[in-house]
Amino acid sequence: MQIQNTKNAPFGIKDKLGYLFGDFGNDFTFILSSSFLLKFYTDVMHVSAGIVGIVMMLARFIDAFTDVTMGRILDRSRPTRVGKFKPWILRMCAPVAISSFLIYQTAFANYALWFRVLWLFVTYILWGSIFYTTINIPYGAMASSISPEPSDRQSLSTFRSIGSVLAGVIVGAGIPLFAYDSELVDGVEILRLSGTKFTIIAGIFSALAILAYLVCYFLVTERVTVEKIEKHEMPSVTRLISNSLKNRALISIIVASIIMLLSQFTLQQLANYVFPDYYGNTAAQSASTLAMMVGMIVAAGTARPLSSKFGKAEISATSNLIAAVVLVILFLVRPQNVWVYVGFSLFAWLGLGVFTMVSWALITDVIDDAEIRHGIREDGSIYSLYSFSRKLGQAAAAGITGLLLTLIGYNRTDGAGISQSVRDGLFNASTLVPAIGFALLAAVLWFWYPLNKSRVQANVKILRERRGEK
Repeated sequence: MQIQNTKNAPFGIKDKLGYLFGDFGNDFTFILSSSFLLKFYTDVMHVSAGIVGIVMMLARFIDAFTDVTMGRILDRSRPTRVGKFKPWILRMCAPVAISSFLIYQTAFANYALWFRVLWLFVTYILWGSIFYTTINIPYGAMASSISPEPSDRQSLSTFRSIGSVLAGVIVGAGIPLFAYDSELVDGVEILRLSGTKFTIIAGIFSALAILAYLVCYFLVTERVTVEKIEKHEMPSVTRLISNSLKNRALISIIVASIIMLLSQFTLQQLANYVFPDYYGNTAAQSASTLAMMVGMIVAAGTARPLSSKFGKAEISATSNLIAAVVLVILFLVRPQNVWVYVGFSLFAWLGLGVFTMVSWALITDVIDDAEIRHGIREDGSIYSLYSFSRKLGQAAAAGITGLLLTLIGYNRTDGAGISQSVRDGLFNASTLVPAIGFALLAAVLWFWYPLNKSRVQANVKILRERRGEK
C-alpha cells in the first residue's frame, strides 16, 4: 500500500538532480564493467575472451538468487525516517565502489592463469551480484516513492538516463584518451591498453561513484510511504515467479530489456576493438562517445513531449527501428573514414536514446499494473526481477562479444598484431549484430508489450481512485 506524505516539500528539481546523480554513481562502475572489463582482461590480464564471457555469464546464476532476495528484503522492510529505500544508498555506496576497483588490478597480470580467472570471478561476484544489487535495486524501486505522478516519474526516468549518459561520456571518452600507449610492432604503430593507467582510472571512478551516491542521498526525498508487506501477506517465491510468468507486461519488458542491453553493450564493447584495431584512432572513439551524448541530449528533450502525445511504448518501438536501419546502412556503406563512422553512430544513438529516456518510467507502469492485478504493491520484488534481466543482458553481451571475438579470430594474448580479415570481422559484427537486436526490440515493444498509452492512463485513474485522489 502507498500513502502520500504531504508534509514534505513538493517534487522538484532537487529530486530530479538527486536521482540523476544516483545513476551517475551506478554507471561509474556499471559502464566501466560493461564496456571495458572484457577489453581489460583480454589485453592486460591476458585471459581469453571466451573465458571472460563465461565467467560473466556464470555470475548471473548467482544474481537469480541475490536480486530476488534483495527485492523481498525491501518489500518486508519498514520505512525509516528518511524513507524505505534511501538508507541502502548510504550503507552500500562504499562497498560497491571498492569492490569495483578490486576487479582491475594490473599487479596480478603475471600471476598464474587460474589465479587471474579466480580473481575475476570473486571480485566480479562481490561487485555485481552482491554490492551492486544491494544499492541498485533500492535506487530503482525508489522512483515510485519519490512521487506517485506519472509525469514526475517520466522526469525521473529522463534525469536518470541523463546521469547514465554523463557517466558514459566520462568513462567512454576518458579511457580511450588516457588509458592507451602506442608502440611499434613489425614497423607498424599499434595502440595497447595500459594496465597501470587503467587501474588508476578505475580507482578514480570508484571515488567519484561514492560522491555521486552521497549527492543522491541528500537531495532526493521519499514522499510516498511504501508500507511493509507482512510475511503472511507476501506471496512465496514460487507464487511470485508464477505471477510474473502470467504477467505479460512484466515478461515482455524483461525480454525487451535483455535485448536492449544485449544490443547496446555489444555495440559499446565492440567499439573498444573497432576504433583502435580497425581504424587505429582512439581519439575518434572519444568523439563517438561525445556523439552518443549529443544523441541522448536530443532524445532527452524530445522524449517527454513525444511520450505524452504518442505513448512511451509507441515512441520506443519507433526509435529502436530507426537505430536498426542506421546500423544496416552503416554496414552497407562501410566508410573508410573514421569520422563518417562517428557520424552514423550519432544517428544510431539518437534512435536508441528515446527508448533509454523512457525505459525506467516503463517499469513503474508495470509495477502499477501489477498492483491493480494482484492487489499488493511489490516495488522491490518486481524491480529485482527487472534488475536481474538487465544483468542477464549485460552478461549475454559479454558472452556474445567474447564468442564473436573468438569466431573472428581476435587474439592479443601473444602480443602479435591482427590481420585485415580480423579487422573486417570486427566491423561487420559491430554493425550487424546490434542492428538485428534493435529490430527485435522494436518488434517486442510494438506487438507484445501491452501497456500502451490508453492502458497506462486507465491504470493511473484506477490507482488514484483507490487512494482517494481526484
